[in-house]
Amino acid sequence: MGGDAPFGSLWTCPRCGRGFANRNQTHTCRPLVPLDEHFAGRPPEIRAIFDAVLAVAERCGPVTVLPEQTRIALAARMSFCALQPRSAWLDGHVVLARRFEHPRFRRIETFSPRNHLHAFRITSADEIDADFTAWMTEAYQVGEQRHLQKN
Repeated sequence: MGGDAPFGSLWTCPRCGRGFANRNQTHTCRPLVPLDEHFAGRPPEIRAIFDAVLAVAERCGPVTVLPEQTRIALAARMSFCALQPRSAWLDGHVVLARRFEHPRFRRIETFSPRNHLHAFRITSADEIDADFTAWMTEAYQVGEQRHLQKN
């Protein structure tokens, strides 16, 4: 059969137990770490920024938080956002199905016609505004693979 799991079901890696939208998807295959490890030694404001970002994502629908070794991924069917707490800010990216230029994106990486990583940095929870919410909402739809469904 094909390499993609049908919509509604995920392929589960037999080694690490994580679910993926694509069969045999490349991944680090390591156990997840406790979420709090990402915030150890960081000011409480960084955790507050993360919590605010997560709240925006969860307003879009169910979110799986995957605290990996080097980042915290947010996933629906697939990862749509990744975050890296730093000592004075939160670095992250959203995956959009289109390239979207905006001054708040630090860089944009295009992997395919419908896979564009948009990197950002948040230094204050005040930056989680209507623009940010729109990006997260669009990224969540990519995470659900809605951009691949035929109308």
